[in-house]
Amino acid sequence: MADLVAHLSRTTPLGPAGSAHVVAEVLAYFGESVEEYVRRRHAELQGRGLTNERIFERITAELPHRRVAAPRLSARQLRRIVYG
Repeated sequence: MADLVAHLSRTTPLGPAGSAHVVAEVLAYFGESVEEYVRRRHAELQGRGLTNERIFERITAELPHRRVAAPRLSARQLRRIVYG
């Protein structure tokens, strides 16, 4: 990732430390497994007051647009990921 950090440092106002931080955050974000993503999004959306029905609809719509396309999951499978 050194090349990417150097590129960001050259092409943005970020210095090497800031660029390295951004790269690490992006990699961590896209490194989430499907299960981690579902749990995180469920908690975020639940915190906004959405019902499980709406949450699972939204997560189902979001998953195909992730960096690595996730398999199509049913509401039941999503519930199992969240609640075990």
